[in-house]
Amino acid sequence: MAYWNKCDLIIANALVVDGSGSAATKKDVAIDNDRLVEIGSLDGWMAEERIDATGLVLSPGFIDVHTHDDLEVIKNPTMDCKVSQGVTSVVAGNCGVSISPVYRSESMPAPFPLLGKPEEFSFPGIPDYREAFERARPAVNLALLIGHSSLRLNVMKETLDRPATDQEISLMSETLQRGLDEGSIGLSSGLDYPPAFAALKSEMVSLVRVLKDYPRAIYTTHMRDESDGVVDAVQETIATGREAGVPVVISHHKCAGPSNYGRSKITLDLIKTAQQTHRLALDVYPYTASSTSLLPRFIRNAEKILIAYSDPYPEFACQTLQEVADQWRCDLNEAAERLYPAGAIYFQMDEDDLRRILAFPSTMVGSDGLPTMAHPHPRLWGTFPRVLARYVRDQKLLSLEQAIHKMTGLSAKTFNLDERGLIRKGYFADLVLFDPKTIRDTATFEHPEQPARGISKVIVNGKVVWADSANTGQRSGVFLNH
Repeated sequence: MAYWNKCDLIIANALVVDGSGSAATKKDVAIDNDRLVEIGSLDGWMAEERIDATGLVLSPGFIDVHTHDDLEVIKNPTMDCKVSQGVTSVVAGNCGVSISPVYRSESMPAPFPLLGKPEEFSFPGIPDYREAFERARPAVNLALLIGHSSLRLNVMKETLDRPATDQEISLMSETLQRGLDEGSIGLSSGLDYPPAFAALKSEMVSLVRVLKDYPRAIYTTHMRDESDGVVDAVQETIATGREAGVPVVISHHKCAGPSNYGRSKITLDLIKTAQQTHRLALDVYPYTASSTSLLPRFIRNAEKILIAYSDPYPEFACQTLQEVADQWRCDLNEAAERLYPAGAIYFQMDEDDLRRILAFPSTMVGSDGLPTMAHPHPRLWGTFPRVLARYVRDQKLLSLEQAIHKMTGLSAKTFNLDERGLIRKGYFADLVLFDPKTIRDTATFEHPEQPARGISKVIVNGKVVWADSANTGQRSGVFLNH
């Protein structure tokens, strides 16, 4: 046989789910350097390496749209927690807290300790962070949002418990604009956290409006309330995006606390109506427990609280807050205050709400994993395989094509990540090869740092970064910008 074309790698006989939502088809895929160079029947091709993918699914690499991996990609660049579950790209800087642009402070208010220690906030500008990223050469691609709370901390210093003045908003706007010019893809907010409690809606509209001069930029928000005030928070979010004229993503949408179970019917109706006139999307993780800073204000809506880490009392990791309070003979609020700086896992969501949100057409998948925690939530390692195992194969809530679209093509389109998220000729070769019969998350609340089963190969920009249940040592991620 004469060979007319050559490439680095051919993946043959795969069931290709291309990320668009279209039906799976059996195809061969050719990769050369960092690109997909041909898709179809490749009988006339010769490759340096050939993988027989009979019985396996080939999809675009999963895009984790909600992460706090800002520092993790530098400190642990093999990124096993992500590539082991098929993730090839992450969006960092969520919930209003980004590692850059931030000026170092002796103490950082919640939730900044979830990213790192005060001395690790050493990137006053996006170029500083990007230089460190490229020096670390992580295994995943990364796009960075600028945190609203980071902007507030820079400008307002210790006086975060008040609305910003017009002059302060102007200074924050200048920093945001500079960061967008330097490579950030948008703005995030965490209005449910102490640094941003006092921010008025008018402050948010003014800052989000800066993005309007950057048509590909996006605003993501951990809304002002995800429990009793969740409906009002959704309405505020919709109004902010509409008044600013900027696309919005609602982060890790949930209705927290037993008194709010079922309210996703209302919030999703509001979102669906708003989408008729404005670009609005959302993301979710496939668990009924959340995880964030251990703060007294979050305690009342949880049915159980597991300590994820405590700086002053590290020995209490993996114990419940109730167990700690009982030992100290105090109430839960006092125990939380004594444990802080600390993080926790809050069991506070309803499975029916989760299923309803996950099935909503414009919902993407994001892990919201917190890699700095001594005892992290299992979503850090298990999010994407859990969707494919529990909600596709076991419960049939979604088809395989729908689920992968929510993890890839929809995510790339929403965040304007060019030439990623789809298996298309000429696109970047970010791919995951897995067994649809055996893929499953193994991370649990008791043992959270466990790689998934059923992942055969993970490829980032044409390089195999995960194979045979281990990282390969290849680190081929790039910094993504518009």
